[in-house]
Amino acid sequence: MGQTIGIVEDDPNIQNIVSAFLKKEGYDVIVLDSAEAGTALWETNPPDMWILDIMLPGMNGYEFCKQIRNESDVPIIMISAKDEEIDKILGLELGGDDYLTKPFSPRELVARVKRLFKRSQPSTGNIEQDKLHVGSLLIYKQERRVFWEGEEQEITTKEYDMLLLFAEHVNRAFSREELLLRIWGEDYFGSDRAVDDLVKRLRKKFSNMPLETVWGFGYRLRHSEEAQ
Repeated sequence: MGQTIGIVEDDPNIQNIVSAFLKKEGYDVIVLDSAEAGTALWETNPPDMWILDIMLPGMNGYEFCKQIRNESDVPIIMISAKDEEIDKILGLELGGDDYLTKPFSPRELVARVKRLFKRSQPSTGNIEQDKLHVGSLLIYKQERRVFWEGEEQEITTKEYDMLLLFAEHVNRAFSREELLLRIWGEDYFGSDRAVDDLVKRLRKKFSNMPLETVWGFGYRLRHSEEAQ
């Protein structure tokens, strides 16, 4: 499989269980017990995905996630013993792609790792068919590259998933519930605040994009042929 996962977790029991399950699925695993050790790995041999505990000695998982996200859109799954909604929202707002609350099933973590890798990998196909142009937005689906007003943008996996969904269905209004289902999947049980925060991140990165709020319902990407 050749994909490497960096696990930053200071609980030896969780380290061993998660590592064993992921190795059984064919992944290469590097286990670290601090964000400082994770930073050293990130600078020398960055993995293809991170699994970050939030409560760590020294630098916490939030800070490390933000540090990674400032430089890369590598997939990040955050885990924590905390079950407060604000913790989930903060983790996702800082750029995490998924969130699991302890105790969790190792099989559930493996399923989410597989799904996240699948979403983040380029598809194959005809390049012209994979080119999507909506106003000032240009998406190369095969390469998962996004351009806005001629400038290439660095975005996370979930930002890309939501943006592509809107771009493939311009002018269609999506409810928050449908966006949760399509972007986070059926097994996500958090608040629809995650949708609002992801939209906020897209609006910040893509200034002047007509990503409209449909009050009391959800969001849509407005576009008209006359605008091109």
